[in-house]
Amino acid sequence: MKAAIFTEVKRPLLIEQIEVDRPLPHEVLLRTAASGVCHSDLHFMEGLYPMATPAVLGHEAAGVVEAVGSLVTDVKPGDHVIACLSVFCGKCEHCVTGNPARCQDKPVRAKEEKPRLTWKGKPLTQMANLGAYAEKMLVHENSVVRIRRDMPFDGAALIGCGVTTGVGAALNTAAIHGGSSVAVFGTGGVGLGVIQGARIGGALQIIAVDVSETKLKTALDLGATHIVDSSSRDPVQAIKEITGGGADYTFEAVGLKETAEACWEALKPGGTATIIGMIPVGTKIEIEGSGLRERKLQGCSMGSNRFKIDMPKYVEFYLQGRLLLDQMITRRGRLEDVNEAYRAMKAREVARSVLMFD
Repeated sequence: MKAAIFTEVKRPLLIEQIEVDRPLPHEVLLRTAASGVCHSDLHFMEGLYPMATPAVLGHEAAGVVEAVGSLVTDVKPGDHVIACLSVFCGKCEHCVTGNPARCQDKPVRAKEEKPRLTWKGKPLTQMANLGAYAEKMLVHENSVVRIRRDMPFDGAALIGCGVTTGVGAALNTAAIHGGSSVAVFGTGGVGLGVIQGARIGGALQIIAVDVSETKLKTALDLGATHIVDSSSRDPVQAIKEITGGGADYTFEAVGLKETAEACWEALKPGGTATIIGMIPVGTKIEIEGSGLRERKLQGCSMGSNRFKIDMPKYVEFYLQGRLLLDQMITRRGRLEDVNEAYRAMKAREVARSVLMFD
């Protein structure tokens, strides 16, 4: 099967033929139907986060079950599924207390077992235990959830990461309340998910902050009530003017020190700043040393999801017209277009690109 291989930092991905093993008892083999192009992979490609190479990147995907291991009961061949990087063991303290997104004992193949994927006889790392830039994916059963067959695969793929992260950050991690004010720094796929989560959650003011005119227009289409072009205006001052003193909730969906600190500064007393973006390793965030005024700064892991419940719910939101996914997709392409998709991402030309396999 074909896959996009990450071999070296700051080098284009290679489209190569690789080998995939058969499922072990708790594993599922999927035929990939669609894979979103997420900014998180770019952090690894540019060396901001470490990853063992060679590797198959991609972690935002939907597809069809082709085969299952002997002990798999949740899904069967022919089922349509979304894959999720929040694979969980189901046994650790986090899992049994209802926080599977925090699982620290993710089920993977033991070192003595045959690798799931190989290239030229060598093992391949799977990005987030998924490796979605490939025609097939071999994953643990706790990485997938069955969805309705009438759900389009491109939208389903977005739910696999960006939408679940963004919508979940608003509804689960921050648990925004109706009538609140929300400011979102960054209007890529995750930021647009936060905006929609805030709209679904009943926020009164939803302020989108970005430097891209095109992305800000999309933010308005998806539910933002105000936009701030931070290339020409101080976003903190603008947010305070719009809200009358600061936002109840702010969200960082870029992955930069500066925007994380701006999230803190833009809060009203008692407000909550949620950091979603992958800030480079070693970066220190500085906040005021006094006058904290009961403000809170918190992290967010994949929208604090319980994806086996959340993702089918998001599918229903989409089919009801409450979650707008088609409008988030700027471009569609094939696996061979993956490097162009990342170029367009870096150039701020797209909100989300999706690679289609069918």
